[in-house]
Amino acid sequence: MYATLKKYWGYDEFRPLQREIIESVVAGRDTLGLMPTGGGKSITFQVPGMMSGGLTVVVTPLISLMKDQTDNLKRRGIRAVSLHSGMGQRERRLAEEKLLNGNARFLYVSPERLGNERFMTMLRRLPVKLIVADEAHCISQWGYDFRPAYLKICRLRRLFPDVTMLALTATATPEVAADICARLEMKEPQMLRMSFSRSNLNYLVRSGESKIHETFHILSRTRGSAIVYVRSRKRTREIAEYLQSAGISAAHYHAGLDYALKEERQNAWKSGETRVIVATNAFGMGIDKPDVRVVIHYDLPPSLEEYYQEAGRAGRDGLTSYAVLLTNPTDRGVLRRRVSEAFPAREVILKIYERVCNFLHISLEEGYDRLYEFAEERFCGTFGYQPRQLHAALQILGRAGYMELLEETDRRSRVMIGVRREELYHLPGLSRGAERLLAAMLRRYTGLFTEYVPISEEQLAADLGEDRQLVYDSILELGRARIISFIPRSGAPMIHMLTRREEPRHVTIGRDVYETRREMLSRRIEAMVGYAFSQGKCRENMLLEYFGEKNEKRCGRCDTCRARRTGGQGDPQRLIERVTEFFRTHPADVDFRILEYNVPDTRKNLSECLSFLCDQGFLRLENGLYSLK
Repeated sequence: MYATLKKYWGYDEFRPLQREIIESVVAGRDTLGLMPTGGGKSITFQVPGMMSGGLTVVVTPLISLMKDQTDNLKRRGIRAVSLHSGMGQRERRLAEEKLLNGNARFLYVSPERLGNERFMTMLRRLPVKLIVADEAHCISQWGYDFRPAYLKICRLRRLFPDVTMLALTATATPEVAADICARLEMKEPQMLRMSFSRSNLNYLVRSGESKIHETFHILSRTRGSAIVYVRSRKRTREIAEYLQSAGISAAHYHAGLDYALKEERQNAWKSGETRVIVATNAFGMGIDKPDVRVVIHYDLPPSLEEYYQEAGRAGRDGLTSYAVLLTNPTDRGVLRRRVSEAFPAREVILKIYERVCNFLHISLEEGYDRLYEFAEERFCGTFGYQPRQLHAALQILGRAGYMELLEETDRRSRVMIGVRREELYHLPGLSRGAERLLAAMLRRYTGLFTEYVPISEEQLAADLGEDRQLVYDSILELGRARIISFIPRSGAPMIHMLTRREEPRHVTIGRDVYETRREMLSRRIEAMVGYAFSQGKCRENMLLEYFGEKNEKRCGRCDTCRARRTGGQGDPQRLIERVTEFFRTHPADVDFRILEYNVPDTRKNLSECLSFLCDQGFLRLENGLYSLK
């Protein structure tokens, strides 16, 4: 176990709970692992997968995460393939050939594939040794992100009754955890859980009329990388532009951006070139940046599960970090309105189903398991729908098993070389530009002879010192000569038809995907409102209690605990702000008595505040004098 970890990952030790989960899996026990965001879930199945000698099947709903993990495994010399609804037929066929030829140790698959009989027939011929349900809360009807396609995972259990099953999730209440084990038909499951407490994370709730000024206020008084989460694509751009104008390095990010632009912004943030990313919840999944110091929620998320997961992207390196939730008096009403927004009337949903099918020219009894590019803005403009209403209807249609909107499909340009390596030395008639491009692709990318490899036309143009048009022309020339097979980039969202088109009167939206889900969303929103607007309760203990973990002691770090520690004499965060403001106008050395006079508070509070600012690297103390560091 340790030898495998060292050989492929270069680590000498496991993180907390990783070893216990791996030991349980290697012993052949069905296991549910509850690990908070950033706990290193992938190691818990990748290590036993490499020890098993067979194939590990990983079911996950996130196409972007599949791509990240297969790429990471390949870089470590581990063969992995993925099968998902964002792939074309040629790519699927190539991936299946690799599986049948024994050229893969890991198969990442979307849950929808498990409903495909041809795929299940192929799977019977493979040496499956471990089945993994990642994001396992999706299988529970009580989970915040229930997906009916996840129920198909139990088909794997029945196909391979003696194969060990591992389920992993970062956020599950006790009710959800029990439901996961039941729905996966686990045999005497071993439930292993990490504490949801994060001793380095400070949960703060800040109220005020102007959230934009509060956001600037926080970012200007803290250091290090930050994420600002909002619920609107338009607002991501507005806030990023405001922060830029105020001298803070920021960029915006949401699912509707072009892939190349998303990758560019993500990489600039990860490298530290951009300090703040202002994003919708499309950002963050699978991104393991350890040194995020601040996560600000500009808008309230609809559940504590989502809040905990997103806030937990701060401080993965174990250093002091902050999760700040901004509120104002209107937030209660805005959040509660989401219930009706998320569940349009049934007749509206059925009309959207019919119009999407017409818009995409899908005939009755046609379309099963096909992908269609979906011009979302044109559809909304044609029929007068708001994007939020359309998304809500499509989400319900997806849960009901009819059609789903894929916004995060990996639609980068992809290339595979269609001739043998030795034939490349005898290619008559190619232009100089095409020859140079082929050589540049061979230098930059590996695996071109065996699979479709994502390429960047921008990178290749930079390598060649040419403009992108020459690259495009050369790609087309190589394609016409049948030297390469080329799948062009597409940034459009896709509609995936989960069944053949039916008449609206035959489309069934059951109680389990409508009324039951509506009631559960309402309960989750009330829990979120309770957390955001409670007075005097420890924030961390409220989160722990929600996830079924009791903690008698207060955390001592959240805003309510800090206020309680001062005996009600004031908000320690405000004291910090007053002290830092004083030092911005008095950068010279200052002794404690001058501070006592200029920033009045209790002597104890002021001492604690100064110690904190020194620990954070904002101030230095030399010879009894404080100054900016």
